[in-house]
Amino acid sequence: MGRLRRGRATLAAGAAMCALMALPGQAAAAGTPSPYVFADRAVPVEGAKSSMGSAKLTPGSTYKSSLARGDKLYYQLQLDARETAYVSATAAPGLDAHVVYGDGVKVSLQDANGNNCNSQDARFGTSQSPRPITAWAVREVGPTGNRCKAAGTYYAVVERNTRPGSSTETWDTELRVVSEPGVAKGATTTPPESWNSAPPTPPGGERKERRGGTGFNDARALRTGVWGDRIEPGQTLFYRVPVDWGQQISASAELGSASGGQGDYVTSAFVMSLSNPVRARIDDADTAYDGKQRTTALEPLAPIAYENRYSPIDGVAGTRFAGWYYLSVHLNPQVARQFGGGPLDLTLRVNVDGSAKAGPSYVGTARPADQFSVTGQDKDAAARGETAAGDSGGDGGGSGSGNGDVMRVVAAGGIGAGTLLLAVLGVWTLIGRRRAAGQV
Repeated sequence: MGRLRRGRATLAAGAAMCALMALPGQAAAAGTPSPYVFADRAVPVEGAKSSMGSAKLTPGSTYKSSLARGDKLYYQLQLDARETAYVSATAAPGLDAHVVYGDGVKVSLQDANGNNCNSQDARFGTSQSPRPITAWAVREVGPTGNRCKAAGTYYAVVERNTRPGSSTETWDTELRVVSEPGVAKGATTTPPESWNSAPPTPPGGERKERRGGTGFNDARALRTGVWGDRIEPGQTLFYRVPVDWGQQISASAELGSASGGQGDYVTSAFVMSLSNPVRARIDDADTAYDGKQRTTALEPLAPIAYENRYSPIDGVAGTRFAGWYYLSVHLNPQVARQFGGGPLDLTLRVNVDGSAKAGPSYVGTARPADQFSVTGQDKDAAARGETAAGDSGGDGGGSGSGNGDVMRVVAAGGIGAGTLLLAVLGVWTLIGRRRAAGQV
C-alpha cells in the first residue's frame, strides 16, 4: 500500500510539473485565453527584406514567422508547371494589441520577373478588434490566364498594412503552403450560373456542447447539428466541418443575452467567418450587440465544385474543392466594457446539404495528401468532435491540442504558475516524508 501511495504521489507531481512547464508566458495569468494555437510542427522561418536570400517554403508544410509594423517580407518557392499553389498567412496580434479599421495583412505571389500572379488581403474592418486574420494568394495553372504557369522560382510576399493609431507590436504569423495537382483534360471550365440560393432552414434539435479551438490547428470538428459553447469578450473560437464534392454548407451563430451591465450597443460586436481548406476566407457576417440575444448567418453558398474557381464572384470561387471548411466566431472585447466581462452563451447551427459526388480526376497527389477530399476518418472525427490534432472531446469536450486541456483546467481553477509551483513542492515534500516514514 505504501508503494502504491508513493506511486500516485509521484504521478501527481509529474503531472503538475508537466502542466507548469506547458504554461506559455502569455497564458500564465489565470483565465487568459491564448490568441492563437500554432501548428505543433510549424517550422520557424524568417522572412527576408529582399527576394535575394529568402528562405524556401515547401508545399505541404506549415511555418511560423513574424511581421513587424511596416514589414514587407519575401519567401521563396520552387514550383513545377502542373501544380496550383496556395500560400496563406495568418496574423495573430496579441490580445491587448490596438488595431484600427485599415490594419491587416496582404499576401502576394510573384514570379521571378516580378509579375504579380495573385494577391489578397485581410483587414480587421469595422470591429477594430484584435483577432487572428488570414490573407492568401494563389499561383494557378489551367486553361485560363497566361502568367505564372512556367516551372521555376516564385516568391510569396507578406506585407503588414498599418494605419495611424495602430499598435507597433510585432505580430506572430503562421504560413501554410498547399499544392493542388492538375486535372485530366476535358474538365469543365464553366462556372455555375445558378444554384439553390434560398436561405436554408437552420437545423433544430438538442443543443450539444462542443468547445471551440483557438486556431485552424486545434479547430473543433462539427457536423450537421446544433452546437453550444461559451465565448469570452476578446476571444476567437474555431470549428471545422467536412464538406464533400456536391455538398452545400450553411451556418448561423447566436450570441446569448448578457446578465448584467448596461450601455450603448457595440457595433460589429460578434463576427463569424468561413474559410475553405486552404484557409481562404469565403464569407463573413457580423452583428451589433446591445445586451440582448443576437444572431448572424452566412449567405447561401454554392455547392462544392471544381469549376467554381472560374467564377468572378469570390464567394463562389472559394468553394472550389472538398475538404475541411473552417468556421470562426469572435466577440469584441468592447462587450466586456459595456455589459460585463463574463462569458456569453454561443449556439452554432450548422447544416451540410446534399449527397456527396465524385470529385475531379486529379493527375497527381495533393500536398498534404487528402487535402481536397473527405475521408471516412474525417466523418468519424466530426462525429466524435475531434480537433485537428486528434483530441476527441466529443459532446462537451474541451478544445486545444496536446496540453491545451490541461491549460484550460489550470486557468478555470484560477491556478497561476506560482500557485502550481507551490503545489508541486508540497507533493514532493509529502513524498519525502512518506519515504522517511517507510524507512523507519
